[in-house]
Amino acid sequence: MRGLRPRTRSTLLFGGLAVALVAGVVVSAGAGQLPVPPHEVWNSLLRGLGLSDAPEALPNTDSALWNIRFPRIAMALLIGAALAMAGTVMQAIFANPLAEPGVVGVSSGAALGAAAAIVLGWTAFGDWVTAIAAFLAGLGATLVVYLASRAGGRTEVVTLVLTGIAINAFAGGALAFLTFIGDTGSREEIVFWQLGSLNGARWPEVAVMLPLVIAAGIAALLLGRTLDLFSLGERGARHLGVRVETVRIVSIVVVAVLVCSAVAFAGIIAFVGLIVPHLMRMVIGPAHRPLLVASALGGALLLIAADLAARTMVPMADLPIGMLTSIIGGPFFFWLLRRTRRRSGGWG
Repeated sequence: MRGLRPRTRSTLLFGGLAVALVAGVVVSAGAGQLPVPPHEVWNSLLRGLGLSDAPEALPNTDSALWNIRFPRIAMALLIGAALAMAGTVMQAIFANPLAEPGVVGVSSGAALGAAAAIVLGWTAFGDWVTAIAAFLAGLGATLVVYLASRAGGRTEVVTLVLTGIAINAFAGGALAFLTFIGDTGSREEIVFWQLGSLNGARWPEVAVMLPLVIAAGIAALLLGRTLDLFSLGERGARHLGVRVETVRIVSIVVVAVLVCSAVAFAGIIAFVGLIVPHLMRMVIGPAHRPLLVASALGGALLLIAADLAARTMVPMADLPIGMLTSIIGGPFFFWLLRRTRRRSGGWG
């Protein structure tokens, strides 16, 4: 696609992602222990929206789709879009292509907050305490990484990555401790957070997450043109009138809302925020507004594909989706490290 004009590349990318996303949703909804043909998935969708009165071609089709598969697909779309947009914003504000919510410890911090709420019995105060604890812990981890990487009025990239490693190590140890002292039920829930899964997704969770992702996504888009100026460096951005620290703080809150809302309901799903922005940037370039939209579509498509694989790779089993994204993301991260090192002429 390098020989094509930028507008043509963008048109092809957005069109291809939209078509692939619709196809992925239909295939994912139809796959499972109760196979549903694509046309019946479409008819069920129309019946649910009150646009068709055609009877069910297969018994229990609407029940299976609207109670189990459609909520799960909606969560996959929201979580994939949220994580990919969060990764795009983090890479922009830290000027670091390796920045990703999982790499710098935001996801593990949120999972630690959720695990603490489970083991310490805070869930007795309501169903949403776990999500709130995950959000606050994830925001705290983000602020720790940001403040620790600041020195002399600048953000040090190496300190950023090393602080993320430290946060991940601390959260891993604390999670192991909470797993050790928790009862059997708490241990099973903590394992859920660590592996990541969309199993058991419900419409009320979608209703909570949807406005958070929309609000944070709009805020990210409004920041898009300012984020473009960060590619000039902090000094260059300041000369152009950008209030760098204010933009960073707002961006950190946006990232925390996106990531923590995803982790609160699905656990740790790593590498989506690292892989997708890079792939989209290779096609349409670094301008952040179109990049954010493309990343949202690409992240949603990746999670739909990963969830479909998690449900169908092993018969009668539901694999953790975080495990699959890590298997794909690990080698990609290694390739990215070598590519960055080669282009920079080494780390020293």
